[in-house]
Amino acid sequence: MHLVVICDGAKGSHSPHLEASVVRETRREELESAADLLGARSVTALDVPDGTVTNSLELRETLVGLVRSLKPDVVLGPDPTATFFGEVYVNHHDHRETGWALLDAVAPAAAMPLYFPEQGPPHQVSVLLLSGTHEPDVVADVSLVIDTKVKAILAHASQLDGDADAIRDVVYERAEQAGRPIGVAFGEAFRCLDLAF
Repeated sequence: MHLVVICDGAKGSHSPHLEASVVRETRREELESAADLLGARSVTALDVPDGTVTNSLELRETLVGLVRSLKPDVVLGPDPTATFFGEVYVNHHDHRETGWALLDAVAPAAAMPLYFPEQGPPHQVSVLLLSGTHEPDVVADVSLVIDTKVKAILAHASQLDGDADAIRDVVYERAEQAGRPIGVAFGEAFRCLDLAF
């Protein structure tokens, strides 16, 4: 598994007393810790300043280059069409823009040689999984790795507002709900696009 993170995380704090550079460094350390827990083979941090991500030509070219160099069969990213989550959460700008840029990079650009030819030979991703979707159509059984997922989430301590127990409970509860339709203890739901044709 290779992990690519678009934003630098420098604005990811509710505390008015922290400097952006301190938040950025803390978030980077948490990212590395979570990636280690997950067994990531590599971590690429693009360090785009928080709040400034756009589905730009430059970002798409970078993502195409990563897809072509890493040659993944499966790519997982945020569903950019999911904006409102009930009355309690708005999927913010950076997540939506990242999702659109990823979609455009994977389908079709990475697989077509005339898009960004300087980024290397084309590579066709077989499956694109979109997380945080309102239209899931596939559930992965994560029963064997749910504890590792929880530890990786909790590694981002600066984002938990000191309520790790509540976050842990929510992650387990949502995974139980996702797994129920397919008869497994814990699941993770995605919108799945089968791009191999």
